[in-house]
This record gives sequence, structure tokens and C-alpha cells, in this order.
Amino acid sequence: MPGVISLSRLFVLLSILLLLSGVAIAQRSTVPSKGDSGSEFGPVMRAYLAYLSNEQEVVDDRGSRREITAAYYRRNLSRIRALRQMAIRLVRQSGNDYVPELEAVTPDEFGILFEKPPKPTTLRADEIVANKFKFLAAVRSGEVFYLFARLDPYEQAELIQRQGKDPATSSAGPGVADGQRVGQTATRPRRAVPK
Repeated sequence: MPGVISLSRLFVLLSILLLLSGVAIAQRSTVPSKGDSGSEFGPVMRAYLAYLSNEQEVVDDRGSRREITAAYYRRNLSRIRALRQMAIRLVRQSGNDYVPELEAVTPDEFGILFEKPPKPTTLRADEIVANKFKFLAAVRSGEVFYLFARLDPYEQAELIQRQGKDPATSSAGPGVADGQRVGQTATRPRRAVPK
């Protein structure tokens, strides 16, 4: 009799292991839909979307434990939605699996990014602000967020170097105070005439 009990235990144990391995295989082979985890995107974008999902879980967790106010909770969920929307737009437009370092701020948060905050109404798409950020767009996600892509150090250095070489862009350049556009010269350059 003791042998029969151990055989039945072994059979039950093997059945459970088989069932669990089938569940694990089914979970691994399940492909999420395009809208859920971004399977239409490359590894960089999928990683960024996973990062945003993790951020949302953290905010949800802190909200459920009442560690943050309801207003803070709503603002951060809206910020995450705005970042997700902009990242997807950028990757789809460019066709590249690349996401720049994105910042989403409300007008009252401009001081976080800028020493001298610009006026939101003066921002134009693709405008470089403070030699550090490229303004992308304003996105309404609960409230209006202004999205910026941080320029990488090489882009910043190149921009500063170009401004240093071009007298029209320096603050002491002629006509700049009058509202002259960058790159326009006030007068034609003189021709050097050999003597």
C-alpha cells in the first residue's frame, strides 16, 4: 500500500509540473497587441514605453497608499500620457528607433528647466531654447504640457560654436537689438580691393 500512495503523489506532482510549464510557455508565446506595449516599435522605443509604464505603476502605487495628493497624482499621470504620445509621434514620423530625452512641463514648471523661463505663447515648433532644449509641441493631456527634447552635449557644443563664429548671432552684432533675424546681415560686406 505505501508504494501505491507514493505513485499517486508522484502522478499528481508530475501533473502539476506539466500544467505549470504549459502556463509558462503560453505566457512567453503571447504577443501583446500593437497598442499595448508597442510591438510595432524597435527595442529602444519598447524600452522607453516600458519605462513610462513603470513610472505609471509607481505613481499608481503612491496614489493608492495616499502618499501623494490627488492633484499631484493626476498631473503625473497626465505627464506620462503626454510623454508617451510625443515619443510615439516622434518615432513614427522619423521612422527611427530613437527617443530623445524628453521633458514635459506645465507653464508653472518652466523654472525647473530654464533660468530665464520663456513665455509659452512665444514658443515655436523646433525652436532651440536656452541652447539646451528643442521645443517640440504643446500637448493637452488633462492640462497643457510643453514638450522639449534635451539636446545632447554634441548638439549643444555645435550650436554654441556656430553662434560664436557667426557675428550676426552674437549679442553685440549690428542690428540684432532692432529685431533683425539671425543670419541676416545689416549691410553688404565690403570687397577687399588690392592696392
